[in-house]
Amino acid sequence: MATSQECLNIDELRLRARRFLPRGLFEYIDRGAEDETALRRLRDSFAQAELTPRVLVDCSGRHTGVPLFGRDRPMPFVIAPTAAAGLVRYDGEVLLAQAARAAGIPFCVSTESITSIEAIAAAGAELWFQLYVWRDRSLTHALLDRVAACGVDTLILTVDTAVSPKREYNRHNGFSVPVKPSLRGALDVARHPAWLGGVLLRLLADGGWPGYAHYPPQFRTRITEARSHDPIRLCDRVSWGDVAELRRRWPGRLILKGVLATEDALLAAEAGVEAIVVSSHGGRNLDSAPAPLAVLPRIVDAVGGRMTVLADSGVRRGSDAAKLLAAGASAVLLGRAPLFGLAAGGQAGAEHALAILRDELDRTLALLGCRTVADLRSIACPGAAAQDGGNGTHSRSGMTVG
Repeated sequence: MATSQECLNIDELRLRARRFLPRGLFEYIDRGAEDETALRRLRDSFAQAELTPRVLVDCSGRHTGVPLFGRDRPMPFVIAPTAAAGLVRYDGEVLLAQAARAAGIPFCVSTESITSIEAIAAAGAELWFQLYVWRDRSLTHALLDRVAACGVDTLILTVDTAVSPKREYNRHNGFSVPVKPSLRGALDVARHPAWLGGVLLRLLADGGWPGYAHYPPQFRTRITEARSHDPIRLCDRVSWGDVAELRRRWPGRLILKGVLATEDALLAAEAGVEAIVVSSHGGRNLDSAPAPLAVLPRIVDAVGGRMTVLADSGVRRGSDAAKLLAAGASAVLLGRAPLFGLAAGGQAGAEHALAILRDELDRTLALLGCRTVADLRSIACPGAAAQDGGNGTHSRSGMTVG
């Protein structure tokens, strides 16, 4: 069997991850919501988008680096927050942080991480923190104090998850929270002995089934127990007032993740946040959501230089990232790709996933006649605003979507 280092692309890492992980956990990472229309729409948006190359351009001396929030990064990527990383590999969140540090990019820690921000910070990576606002705002504010004490200066508020999305396959395979032990689940785990021995049994030896490390001690439950405590449930009453309160309380950078409407992007700029992430949550929430690539040019044009615009969802190739960058994103968050690498080969596998995407992005730059990521926004159609055409959406950088 090939090692993760022999995988040539993210799809090959995905197949190795599928063999390593129990089906329930793999599908939790890999699949979407309801009929998975949004997930298909993501892939279709990248497949149908075209980038027009310029030829006979000296593209030697290329680099994939970008400036982001006052720092030069060697590649335009951020490892996105994911709740399941600590179950993918033992100490998975720490391993991802170490992979991010090796690559010179930030790692965003999830509110629902099973490893604490304090433990992850010890890895020495640049950490961002993703926040879900709890019903009891005082508990949320206490968590922010804890995060700031770890030296984190960038907070990502997830704004597209007012309620838990409907993921029926999770219920069928027993991986909904709480995880419900069952014969079907036990057989699934037994068919994946490497994960059983390398992850689950080590977690159990450390004290049993893990819980969410950022929950207040009085409300911390294991993932096999129901989260019945109202104060820390997902809150469907989060509003722009909460953004204003966070802006007042949080001393660092504030980013809103999950913006798809131009109107919301403009409100975010007015609220004084530094950035937004144009995201459909990887097709895992609203199954009717548009693909970020379809709305990104309009949003970038609307907010102009008032704020930084990032993007994510569905990136499997460096050319996918190039299309988001060509459409105006300053950087791209990566969710599933590093997780597939983590499952396939631990920290080395996550580093390999990042290296694959960087190499593919570099090749895409060369074949387009670009030396830098910034050049993506000016080739073939410099400065053109997105416009709806009869056969598709024509955006900046000679890119045709649809």
